[in-house]
Amino acid sequence: MKNIRIIPKLDIKGPNLVKGIHLEGLRVLGKPEHFARHYYENGADELIYIDVVASLYGRNSLVDIIRKTASEIFIPLTVGGGLRTLDDIKTVLRAGADKVAINTAAIKNPELIHTASKKFGSSTIVVSIEAIRHPDGKYYAYTDNGREYTGVEAYGWAVKAAELGAGEIMITSVDREGTGLGYDIELTMTISESVSVPVIACGGAGKLEHISQAIEQGKADAVCIASMLHYDFVESNSVKGDFSSEGNVEYLKSNCTFSKTTSSSLPDIKSFLKGEKCQIR
Repeated sequence: MKNIRIIPKLDIKGPNLVKGIHLEGLRVLGKPEHFARHYYENGADELIYIDVVASLYGRNSLVDIIRKTASEIFIPLTVGGGLRTLDDIKTVLRAGADKVAINTAAIKNPELIHTASKKFGSSTIVVSIEAIRHPDGKYYAYTDNGREYTGVEAYGWAVKAAELGAGEIMITSVDREGTGLGYDIELTMTISESVSVPVIACGGAGKLEHISQAIEQGKADAVCIASMLHYDFVESNSVKGDFSSEGNVEYLKSNCTFSKTTSSSLPDIKSFLKGEKCQIR
């Protein structure tokens, strides 16, 4: 039986951790280092950092954050957003990342997957697929944080990415992301059954049952969780700092609730999954 990884996902805009719905309407939640430290101390198996505005500038701006995180937190770190070349990948790996997640550059130049996996090892290369379901029932891959339509069918792209050397596939349902309505089980299951590499389910977790569904029905090897964990942290901890000039802070000014999401801690999630007899790390 495979060991399931529980992976907090930290979306970063500038110096802040942010969260949106359908990858849009980003709200500031605090400083990523505070969340990362908390998740590490509470049993996260890995962390994923995504620079959500990297496509606007054509570069990843997380090097300083990753360098600091890697010096204090000793679990695997995956970094994505704005990585276009082998040199970009090398830069974040040297800063302390263990893996990189590539999306836009991989679709534009699939050969990058092959050359990067040969140079850095396939276990280092995660291909991120942001998928939206169209009226015809097919799923298509998007880039630039779910904004740009590529015309590339998601299932076939996942298979090709694995064949080119991707060590993992991270599949995000843009339709479900941030909604708290649950993972897209059909999308996750079809890709999990189509590739021989691990699949990370991402987008939609709003309650504990959604996580076990992604594992048992979706056949995911790992689950990314954001809202459930982030909102639990904000509700349980004093968020320090003046964020007034750094984006949408209405959530921090409010009573910090989100009706579609049940906040949960990592120990709560792992305890629930053990009760469901899911084989977690």
